[in-house]
Amino acid sequence: MAILPADTMNEILKRSAYLEAEMAKGPDHEVYARLAAEYAGLEDVVAAIRLYHAARKEQTDLKELLEDPSADREMRDLASAELGALQERIENLSDEILILLLPRDAADEKGAILEIRAGTGGSEAALFAGDLFRMYQRYAELQGWKVEVMETSDGEVGGFKEVIASVKGRGVFSRLKFESGVHRVQRVPATESSGRIHTSAATVAVLPEAEDVDIEIRAEDIRIDTMRASGAGGQHVNTTDSAVRITHIPSGIVVTSSEKSQHQNRARAMQVLRARLFDAERQRQDSERSEARRSQVGSGDRSERIRTYNFPQGRVTDHRINLTLYKLDRVLEGEMDELVDALVADHQAALLAAMGADA
Repeated sequence: MAILPADTMNEILKRSAYLEAEMAKGPDHEVYARLAAEYAGLEDVVAAIRLYHAARKEQTDLKELLEDPSADREMRDLASAELGALQERIENLSDEILILLLPRDAADEKGAILEIRAGTGGSEAALFAGDLFRMYQRYAELQGWKVEVMETSDGEVGGFKEVIASVKGRGVFSRLKFESGVHRVQRVPATESSGRIHTSAATVAVLPEAEDVDIEIRAEDIRIDTMRASGAGGQHVNTTDSAVRITHIPSGIVVTSSEKSQHQNRARAMQVLRARLFDAERQRQDSERSEARRSQVGSGDRSERIRTYNFPQGRVTDHRINLTLYKLDRVLEGEMDELVDALVADHQAALLAAMGADA
């Protein structure tokens, strides 16, 4: 069991008390907001430290009772039984404190740009990409997030060759960032008369939604082209140059948006470009860190298969953490918390192991 040094815990408690005292003085709004934000950020760990201290005091009292020759046998047996449960509680609180103090990804509280593209498998891959997008839509609904479709390219028999959407809400990126990678499906296509199982794939990319303060895009670094938007027919189709293509010259990244409004297309394309550049910078910084510091999941390696959805067996398997759930239908309905929670826990364990290695 890793234990945070007592001096560190005491410093956290002192800092919290200092912030509370400063807030009580009624400083100006800007200073108060800054103090309140830091104070709120410490609340959970302060509560855990206080519970840890109370448990340690109770542990000391019980040990003294066991060592007291005047204590009767029944009291000592009761104290001995309570010590075991208390030791487990102390260990759990210690782990909780360490997790609360783990370095946080600055992008965790941001919204995200979700990009899903059909991979190998033709029309079946496009249908699977559509299934994945609906899964994330339903998960977002359960979380109270808002999903806005930004760009689509429909599959020939349904689904999507590509779909890009904005997902807004609290902690979106922290929950979705582990979804980046290659997703594989095994099932019998509706068009397969012999009942043979096909394997198809789709790629998912989850990028933290960047703001102007996160990434600066200079006007001289981009080229904006307008094109005639394609549509389903009608007198207005192909009569105006409404589609927008933005090329970021230094990186070579190209983003397009082809909805009806040119102004909206420009805004959406810039939003996606900003997210991709922000993600590229995050990946560059990650690659410069040592292997011990790199995250084991969500590191940006999207070429590796991360999950398989097996319809005949009704199972979904996440290969990164060797987790298999036999409730594929419920996962596709957006009940993803068990998967996501396991990935978050594995990520935290890796960070704790790295912290222990550096201690």
